[in-house]
This record gives sequence, structure tokens and C-alpha cells, in this order.
Amino acid sequence: MSKHEEIVNHILSLSIGTKISVRGISSELGISDGTSYRAIKEAETLGIVNTIPRVGTIRVAKVYKKNIEALTYAEVIRILDASILGGKEGINKTLNKFIIGAMAVESISKYISPGYLLIIGNREEAQQLALENDAAVLITGGFDCSEKVKALADEKGIPVLSSSYDSFTVASMINKAIYESMVKKEIILVEDVMDVNTTCLMGTDTVATWRKLMAETNHERYPVLDENLKVIGIATLRDLQGHNDESELINKIMNKNPICVTPKTTVAYAAHIMGWDGIKICPVIDKKRLVGVLTIEHVIKAMEFALRQPQVAETIEDLILMNFSCIHEGEGLHFNGQIIPQMLDSVGTASWSSLNMLLSTMGIMALRQNSNINISVDSIMAYFMRPVQMGSDIDIFAVIVDKGRNFSKVEISMFNKNKEPVAKAMISAKIFSK
Repeated sequence: MSKHEEIVNHILSLSIGTKISVRGISSELGISDGTSYRAIKEAETLGIVNTIPRVGTIRVAKVYKKNIEALTYAEVIRILDASILGGKEGINKTLNKFIIGAMAVESISKYISPGYLLIIGNREEAQQLALENDAAVLITGGFDCSEKVKALADEKGIPVLSSSYDSFTVASMINKAIYESMVKKEIILVEDVMDVNTTCLMGTDTVATWRKLMAETNHERYPVLDENLKVIGIATLRDLQGHNDESELINKIMNKNPICVTPKTTVAYAAHIMGWDGIKICPVIDKKRLVGVLTIEHVIKAMEFALRQPQVAETIEDLILMNFSCIHEGEGLHFNGQIIPQMLDSVGTASWSSLNMLLSTMGIMALRQNSNINISVDSIMAYFMRPVQMGSDIDIFAVIVDKGRNFSKVEISMFNKNKEPVAKAMISAKIFSK
């Protein structure tokens, strides 16, 4: 076991909420400060420790998938540049709702519930009442709180925070953060869907080992690692063809240039490169070390999940599309709507980017109308676009002109109220199949 692994295992053995320092780790395990620092940073990447301003590095429970509609108190601390006065163990709990304590103390209990955040000034009685109801407290104006309140927060494991901003500014900043979190609901990362329990081959394994592994797992593709657990290639059933020598080493016949992604790569980007190159499995690496694998099944599942999510916040695209109605016409779609102010450029006509967004969105909707949601756009070609004024009625027709097993093409045409052509585009898309 390496020193890095020894430190990480030591951190994993600590209870949630334990404060960690480079000097403490070095002293306890007899390891240099430099090694301890690098290992703690690696633990932070793994998600088992969290560094919080004015608090330090703390052991936390790893969160594999964040709630797309919620914030944690740790994120509130980061957003507001706040300090934590008590209840450090609860900083990774989820914030469900926040309220401003602008009412009389005896009325506060009617409005707070467990998981709420009470935004209030230096009113000790109200702070204590919130904690007794399992609600966190954010004190505005940079005020401190009494030792009694701090002791109660530590006892319940519920944070008491302090921010130098006023109540209105604090509420606005938290509301904006929640809104942005909701808008980003469709941005799914590889780390959210990848398989961390994967079967691998070593470069020094033989063809015989490979065949035995395929018989046991019924898989056809395996990442290949070296002695440092770094990805050096990928072995597929296609690579095995023509190699009948059972003693031949894997590193002699594997694909030595595998396409890899990182945990922070978006699934949308991974879907594009996997669809373009026709690969079914993609190693997920962090500093060249294997941390999981992403399969085409994971990609399809993630895309289905994103499209099933409720719309909880309006983007610019949503504001534009809500002004359009849709009618099914055979294999195509007919959209009708108006040019709204949000679509205008500096000279008062519909901008090229907004018209292009309309064309591409309508084309993708046409491809997905038959519940075929596993689509990745390869290319969009706009033939021409003409100026359109605000308030103009436009009709958009999206017609599928070529529909194959793996690829589809759709033509999108835009006309003004006089039936004159305004824009035309063609979209080519890749269809994913398991």
C-alpha cells in the first residue's frame, strides 16, 4: 500500500465532521507534510473531505448525486462568504427553503420547519427558537451570537452562520443560486452516471486470462491498466480476433489510444464523441488513473433522465419557445409564433443566433416526436437568413428528409406571414442504440 492510499484510508476511517490538517496527518502517520498535502487534495477530489473558508478541511460523507433543486449550507457559506459560528457537523445538510425573520418572535414557529434557513439579525430569542425547531440560522449584518446559541447549534448539528450582507441582499443571492441550480438541471456529468465497479485487465495479462474473464462476466470490452492503475489501452472482442496464442500479452494487441473522459466531462459531450467514433465503452480517468467506465447504456439513461425532469426555471430558450404553438403534419411539425423583444439584436431585428436557435430546436423536436429521444446532433447547416422585425408572425416547418438506422436528417424552413422564405437549415443527427 502506497503512502497516498494509507492517508486516504486513514481519512475514510475518521467520523463525519472531523477536522483534518496537514500537520495533524503528518504527525499521526509519520509522513512528510508534502505527501500529506497531496493526499488530502486527492481526498478532496474523491469527495470525502471539504475545505470551507474560515473553518478548515473537514471529513464529509461523499455525495454521489446532488439534488438538482437544492443547495447545501456549505454552498451557502461559499456564496455569501459567510462564517460559521456553530453546528459545523451540519454544513453538508440540504437547505430546503429560506425565510426572512421579519415577524414577531412568537410567530416565527408558524413559518419554520426542519431543513429551513432563518435569515435574521441579532435577535437571540428568534435564533434559539429556530434551532429548537431544527432550522438553521443565518445572521445578517456581520453580528455574532451568544455562547448559548452556539452550544445549542453544536448539540443539534445545525449550522449557525454569519454574513456581513443585509437580509435583502442575502435572500437575493441565495435565490439566484437556487435559480441557477434549477436552470442547470439538464447538465449531467459523467461522474453522475458512470459505473465505478468495473472489471479491468492488466497489460501483463494474457489472452487466456482475457478469454476466461469474458466467460465469467459476459462482457466484450475492458480497460487495460499498468502497475500504477493508469489506463494504457482498451481491449475489445474485435482486437482479439486473429490472436490464437493463449500466452500472448494483452498490451501487444490492445488499442493503445483509447478515447477517455474525466468525471467532470458532461454526458452530452461524451455522447457526441462516443457516437461519432462508434464506441460502446469509454474509460473515465482522473490524472490518468481509472475511476470508472461510461457505457452507451449510461449515456442513453442520462439523456432519458434529463428529458423527464420537470421544468423548474425559465431560460432564454424557454421564453422564446413559449410563444410558439406546434401542429403535427405527417412526419413533420408545423410551428407558429411571434418574434419577441428577447430575440432582437442591436438594430431591432431578430438576431442571427435567436433564429438559428429556433431552427435547430424545431428540427430536434421533429426528430424526437416519435419518442426517439436518444439523439446527438452532428451538424447544423444554415443556408440563409433574412431580417425579421419584432412582432412578426412566422411559420416554421420541420420535415424529416432521411431516416436511417443510425442517422437522420431534417430540413427546417421558416416563412413570414406573406409566405416568403426567411430562413432554411438542415440538421444531421446520430441516433443512439443499445
